[in-house]
Amino acid sequence: MAKNTLKGEKSGSKTKKSGGVKNFGAKVKAVFTDPKFRAVVGVFLLLFSFYLLLALTSFFFTGGADYSRVMNQSLWELISDNELKVDNWMGKFGAILASKLVNKSFGLASYVFVFLSFILGVKALFKVTLLRIGTAFKHSLLVLVWLPVTCAYFLGSVQGGFLGGYYGTVMDRWLNSLVGSIGAFFVILFSAVAYSVIVFNLSFDWLQNLFIKETKEEVAEEETEEEVAQNQLRETPQAVDFNESGPEEEDEIPIEDAPEPVIKEEPEEESTEEPFVAFEETDPEPEPKAETEGLEGVSFEVEKGEDAPDEENTEVTAESIVDKYGEYDPTLDLPKYKFPGLDMLEEHGSSEISVNKEELESNKNKIVQTLNNYGIEIEKIKATIGPTVTLYEIVPAAGVRISKIKNLEDDIALSLAALGIRIIAPIPGKGTIGIEVPNQNPDIVSMHSIIGSDKFQNSKFDLPIGLGKTISNETYIADLAKMPHLLMAGATGQGKSVGLNAILVSLLYKKHPSQLKFVLVDPKKVELTLFSKIERHYLAKLPDSEDAIITDTTKVVHTLNSLCIEMDQRYELLKDAQVRNLREYNAKFVQRKLNPNEGHRFLPYIVLVVDEFADLIMTAGKEVETPIARLAQLARAIGIHLIIATQRPSVNIITGTIKANFPARIAFKVTSKIDSRTILDAPGADQLIGRGDMLLSTGSDMIRIQCAFVDTPEVDKITEFIGSQQGYPDALHLPEYVDENAGETIGGLDPSERDSMFEDAARIIVTHQQGSASLLQRKLKLGYNRAGRIIDQLEAAGIIGPFEGSKARQVLIQDEASLDRILNNNNEA
Repeated sequence: MAKNTLKGEKSGSKTKKSGGVKNFGAKVKAVFTDPKFRAVVGVFLLLFSFYLLLALTSFFFTGGADYSRVMNQSLWELISDNELKVDNWMGKFGAILASKLVNKSFGLASYVFVFLSFILGVKALFKVTLLRIGTAFKHSLLVLVWLPVTCAYFLGSVQGGFLGGYYGTVMDRWLNSLVGSIGAFFVILFSAVAYSVIVFNLSFDWLQNLFIKETKEEVAEEETEEEVAQNQLRETPQAVDFNESGPEEEDEIPIEDAPEPVIKEEPEEESTEEPFVAFEETDPEPEPKAETEGLEGVSFEVEKGEDAPDEENTEVTAESIVDKYGEYDPTLDLPKYKFPGLDMLEEHGSSEISVNKEELESNKNKIVQTLNNYGIEIEKIKATIGPTVTLYEIVPAAGVRISKIKNLEDDIALSLAALGIRIIAPIPGKGTIGIEVPNQNPDIVSMHSIIGSDKFQNSKFDLPIGLGKTISNETYIADLAKMPHLLMAGATGQGKSVGLNAILVSLLYKKHPSQLKFVLVDPKKVELTLFSKIERHYLAKLPDSEDAIITDTTKVVHTLNSLCIEMDQRYELLKDAQVRNLREYNAKFVQRKLNPNEGHRFLPYIVLVVDEFADLIMTAGKEVETPIARLAQLARAIGIHLIIATQRPSVNIITGTIKANFPARIAFKVTSKIDSRTILDAPGADQLIGRGDMLLSTGSDMIRIQCAFVDTPEVDKITEFIGSQQGYPDALHLPEYVDENAGETIGGLDPSERDSMFEDAARIIVTHQQGSASLLQRKLKLGYNRAGRIIDQLEAAGIIGPFEGSKARQVLIQDEASLDRILNNNNEA
């Protein structure tokens, strides 16, 4: 105990010293973040920017006269001499300020300071970022370096010295002496081009296209000349040697007695009559082979056009397309889409932990005293402060059993007078025992702090979700693609709906509409309705569905089966592409190695969100559980991920089949240890404090997290911003699902196999307007099984509605006249 006291005193003195520095830093930060201080600074900077703008503009008209008046006097003389008059619009101070900036510094580039003052003033006063501060200073510095030198170089020593300032004149002389006048021009030109390429993405494609166009024109002209020459060669007779006989003797020589012609280009030609055909005045239709036999010695080439690539080069078509057009970018479907800004999220609570030393010291002493009362000695204790919970790590003395400390959970809670005490014995990966104690003043973890954190902004996860902060106050970001499915459960009002909103908002801030689609199932019809505004951007639905938020049980079953069809289709595409998962497939498609004409397409991630899963199990049972189990088992590789939430974590809702395929589970506060074991396979969820306090189990370990809070108006603002932008014509259409049992009797019964008491039962149901098997049992004195079969036959005939849980089925026929028409039609059929 004495050792502990001594250590406590030493650590206390160190804490006081470090605490003084932290308090001073906190006070300074508080001054600069104070709204009043920001308002005063903002107004000053805005007014100063307008003052400097007028002073500089006036100097370019009146600076010559003012320069001789103000530059030869000291600052005190300028202030005290009331008789001194200047022409500057902003008085003596404006004259000397403008003169110092223009003449003695940067010349025309001095307007940069007006720009910076205005940007900073707007940022401080209105909290509006017209341009990032770092970016503004970077561009301003480049302008201050480049513009004065350029003015001095091109305008000479007189005007250049005025517009370039002292700095521009000096740098111009130095450049001329270093690289010469022409070299200085090249330096200025290179710096301007480099700046344009880096900042404005200046491209030289137009120059390349111009060069290619001229080259093609030259090649075309050469090809045209060659074709003309070849045509002339075809139309002109072969060169013939007539033994120097003149042309006037040509008509007098009979063809039979003509000397044998000598064809220079075709020495192997045996016939002498064929070449003379070209000399006849009449132009009879030549024989088909006359076009080729006379041109056997002429070279003939066939050049294929650009639109008909050589069959031997088809293997490099993808690479050539990428070289020409670049990689495929799915975001170009909506090129003007803008992600929601961070200013749409509120800063709830404070970003700093507000646990005082008295509370920490008091809790430490009570823990140590309680353990000592039961003969348990500890060697060391350390506190880790979180937003809502503080973790006290203790190292017990040698020989102390861990189970002995674990059994004192209720006694420690009693001594601390706190709820939600949880003992971790031991902490995985550490040789310590953890005791989690709720803070007296818990802090709210805002979604603003999670989305704005570097950890989230720089995340490389495929589907990053910001869940909140751990007990060590670290931002926790998870990858839904690696989970790969998530099961959420918790009692009413403990933060489950807020957790769902936090996950959806995280994905909206990170993924483009072309990369992600949601399938939202909301049996309560009120939790997910806010997201209906982003239907044309992020949602997916059945082709015949009007509402993108699915609330009807029958449509839920059809949608789940449609997702199974989508899963099978995607696996076929992966097989054809010879890849194993969605990431590899999309990478191959982006590199244009997959042909869209063969059915390949860019595949977005699909996230299925099911709220109130217990209600679906009650009303649909196996019809819902079977496709969900199939998706959970197989859909991970093709980018379909499930998030299922429920209030009732009982074993008949969260079955073993579902739990086996959901390794990642989130448990909010529940009412009993049994419910905690149902969700997490471990106790602990019953000891949470509520209001977003949750446990995340990823299979190997369990993490306590304070869920990020995002309020309904924030979600509304984000979805309104996204929905107001240009989107797709409609939501993504899932494959059409045709119910095999549609139009048939339930259970596969044929109409001819109806019960003999079918019509009597139908009249009783219509008369009493109550569709229940118990009514038929009482009125017709039937057994339960036979009454149940008749109820199924009545449903198939369209007389009563589908099963609705504990409620009686709806009667669809209102009177016996309508019933008689239906029965007669069925009998005729």
